[in-house]
Amino acid sequence: MTPTTETMVGVGGAAESTDMVLNIGPQHPSTHGVLRLKLVLDGERIQRAEPVIGYMHRGAEKLFEARDYRQIIMLANRHDWLSAFSNELGVVLAVERMLGMEVPVRAVWTRTLLAELNRVLNHLMFLGSYPLELGGITPVFYAFREREVLQNVMEEVSGGRMHYMFNRVGGLKEDLPAGWTARARAAVTGVRSRMDRFDDLVLGNEIFRGRTRAVGTLAPQTAQSYGVSGPIARASGVDFDLRRDEPYLAYGDLQDVLKVVTRAEGDCLARFECLLDQTHNALDLADACLDRLADLPPGPVNQRLPKVLKAPEGHTYAWTENPLGINGYYLVSKGEKTPYRLKLRSASYNNIQALTELLPGTLVADMVAILGSMFFVVGDIDK
Repeated sequence: MTPTTETMVGVGGAAESTDMVLNIGPQHPSTHGVLRLKLVLDGERIQRAEPVIGYMHRGAEKLFEARDYRQIIMLANRHDWLSAFSNELGVVLAVERMLGMEVPVRAVWTRTLLAELNRVLNHLMFLGSYPLELGGITPVFYAFREREVLQNVMEEVSGGRMHYMFNRVGGLKEDLPAGWTARARAAVTGVRSRMDRFDDLVLGNEIFRGRTRAVGTLAPQTAQSYGVSGPIARASGVDFDLRRDEPYLAYGDLQDVLKVVTRAEGDCLARFECLLDQTHNALDLADACLDRLADLPPGPVNQRLPKVLKAPEGHTYAWTENPLGINGYYLVSKGEKTPYRLKLRSASYNNIQALTELLPGTLVADMVAILGSMFFVVGDIDK
């Protein structure tokens, strides 16, 4: 009888479809800080995505309760470190509303001017860093050059480069330096004359367009359900801007200059285009504010406050159109010199949650392009 040989063939896990969990972050160059993305992959395609936040949590909302109404401005301007002036503006508006305080007209127009300059500074950072994340290093150098031009005038007026601390309850810290408006106008004119570099260098680049067109499309219904706001929402066709729809500061008098930029595509390219067009419009608004300030007579820029400032018992909500989206402060007062509760609604916190809808079904290679197009600051998430 001829002996037979039996061979056992084992089928390992490689022959089966298995999911792999991949962590992006919390330390990763493309996450703008310590953000972690937990991705479940099937091959090169993302099946599920979960943003994991909290690595930068500083308990700012709790710290508000232990600071008086002058001191909370310092805490407020730091969560979105690219929009410090706009952050502190929102909290002083909330306190002024509680007090029923009217701010001098010169302070109103100056606040509007500085808010728009701060908007340009914020957007320039992303206009330079987003192409960098996709492999284009040149735009970030141009962006930082223009930022320095505007930073110089912001530093001259406030004394700070990032955390300006120029807003006060009742107005501003002090009046503008002599000759500052002329220098600010020259800076705005110079930056505007060089903005076409981003149109030509970035939008005219076929590699950039290939990496961003029809990638990471955010439906308007999804944007609204997640509370997405700012240029990200408007790139998906959500036509909403507080400066037009619920004007504050001097925006009610700037409706002929203000243009709410929208797109219908909702992809990465549309988000970048909205950001760029909004930068152009912010420069126009800054010019309009400078024109108005030139026509105003000299006058006060703040109100005299008591030594101990107490807000009356009650509650209010003040929201502003920050560079990255809607920023809101819900203030509750018990009649003391410190807030009983101050809840912060930050733009980045809502915007980043939409990644759970945007990333599934896309390739890992497109993840950085989608993530960068959300234009967020991690400190604005972990408040």
